[in-house]
Amino acid sequence: MDAFAEHTGIAAPLRISDVDTDQIIPARFCVGVTKEGYADALLHDWRLDPEFVLNQPDFRNATILVAGENFGVGSSREMAVWALQNYGFKVVLAPRFGDIFRGNSLKNGLLTVTLEQSVIDELWNLIEARPDCPVTVDLVRREVRTSGASYPFELDDNARWRLLHGYDDISLTLRDVEDIDTYETTRRPTLPTTARPITAETSHA
Repeated sequence: MDAFAEHTGIAAPLRISDVDTDQIIPARFCVGVTKEGYADALLHDWRLDPEFVLNQPDFRNATILVAGENFGVGSSREMAVWALQNYGFKVVLAPRFGDIFRGNSLKNGLLTVTLEQSVIDELWNLIEARPDCPVTVDLVRREVRTSGASYPFELDDNARWRLLHGYDDISLTLRDVEDIDTYETTRRPTLPTTARPITAETSHA
């Protein structure tokens, strides 16, 4: 996944709480086998409403979503994260996230930042009044900045390190592939095995 250090973009206010993963991407769209192709499915049923925030010209190119309490609760479908990323979102800010959704987000390179509800309210008011006001999310300094104000946030050191270096589970494992290969080549001959030698009799068992 791509490394994340800092992002500046337009933020969209989603003044809705308890947005579950079935609203983020309805189950009928979860039929793909890759991480791509879910942009049109993101919040699909709500986007049928012309007044929905992402249909408003000011927020069509938003890359930061400012959501309400409990964003991403519900199922563990990883496609909810991919749909947000496919649409173009780099960061989601909210007072609280579903635990599994947040874990999936951080492992896929989507930064999820928890902020107090009072800060979210302040950001909602600001970006609705000034939609073109850029918002910066700085992972190095762990702060959100906009219009002369800054808001610190917490993120555990391991998740931050992985995002800064762009390490997902696979690339993190591949960093040690030489050691893994060495271990495997020295381990196998020394261990007992239950495998039976293949003979004419056992091959048809």
